[in-house]
Amino acid sequence: MAEEGVVIGCHSVDEWKDQLKKAEDSNKLVVVDFTASWCGPCRFIAPIVAEFAKKFTNVAFLKVDVDELKTVAKEWGIEAMPTFLFIKQGKLVDKVVGAKKDELQSTITKHVAAAA
Repeated sequence: MAEEGVVIGCHSVDEWKDQLKKAEDSNKLVVVDFTASWCGPCRFIAPIVAEFAKKFTNVAFLKVDVDELKTVAKEWGIEAMPTFLFIKQGKLVDKVVGAKKDELQSTITKHVAAAA
């Protein structure tokens, strides 16, 4: 099972698939932060995402560097950073583009409530 209360960085395609499968098997909502080291807004939102990971322990938080895992970013249609994808049971259920703390939190809350 994915670790609780932390953002898990995926540094290989295998690691990405493994973490996604673990979350899917545990029936958790997955929030994926598609980021880049050179992206200012990504650096701004990163500590906020880490706080959300501590708050929403029933959600799996994954982080993917788009330069490191270009194939994963392309496969999921990522065009801007940061992009947050919300995945449930292997399917995309929502998306937030940009470092929008309030929208990110309300989208997490919405999907956590729907799963309860």
